[in-house]
Amino acid sequence: MVLSMTGYGMGQYENNVYRFKIEIKSVNHRYCDILVKMPRHIGYLEDDIKKIIKGKINRGKIDVYINLEYIDESSLDISIDIPLAKAYKSAIEELSSALGLDDSFSLENILDIPDIIKIEKRAMDEELLAQSLKIALDMALDNMLNMRLLEGRELGSDILLKLENIQRELDIIENRAPMLGEEYRDRLRERVRELLDDDIILDEDRLSNEVAFFADKSSIDEEIVRLKSHIKQFKEIILKEKGPVGRKLDFLIQELNREINTIGSKSNDMTISKSVVNLKAELEKIREQVQNIE
Repeated sequence: MVLSMTGYGMGQYENNVYRFKIEIKSVNHRYCDILVKMPRHIGYLEDDIKKIIKGKINRGKIDVYINLEYIDESSLDISIDIPLAKAYKSAIEELSSALGLDDSFSLENILDIPDIIKIEKRAMDEELLAQSLKIALDMALDNMLNMRLLEGRELGSDILLKLENIQRELDIIENRAPMLGEEYRDRLRERVRELLDDDIILDEDRLSNEVAFFADKSSIDEEIVRLKSHIKQFKEIILKEKGPVGRKLDFLIQELNREINTIGSKSNDMTISKSVVNLKAELEKIREQVQNIE
């Protein structure tokens, strides 16, 4: 049920008066940040638009582009300022007479004069306009959410594969860990014999105490158990949880990283150290993927 924060959607709707085309783009972001670009004269709808989007999206940087066209000529009012036209005509005739010019005044001259003919949009049917916009917006949102869902599935599948890689490395560490005490005992016994004369008897009790101290100090049993628990939680969140899970997964990554670092600091074994490096590499890949999850 993982959702990506990256997506795109477009919605179009028209009736006898309005034609809306809406595009929505989203990318990853820590919070829900919405930017709406729309015609200024319908800017009063911006808060409603953001409310609708936040009802469906929890995280991401979201850009909304709204285009509005008027497709019904009846939505336009054309007015003619006849008194102004007559005043212009009288003034031009008076000027022509004063200058002794031929009277070549025509309708074209009138049409070239500013403010004689005015084209204005009639008062909007705000309810119809809002309904039309919402239909187009819902379409764009649904299309974007479908894309986010598809990409989220891909992200989830990829993360699950990487978690399997982590589990395999953890199995190597878990199988290797019990051998470290005995190997330390053998190395310590050999080192002591190199330093002591052959006729001196090795104190096995002291050797056992030293090995026990080493085993306790270097034990990674708790870290392995916690890592297994975190991996299990990670899988359950990806496969079962609904809604935003990105922050939960980010927290689990921090916990996984802490346990892996502890194992690395406690262990002085080449095999375990190699697995720790591989664990960190896989975990970093998961961290990059989680940054795109809502």
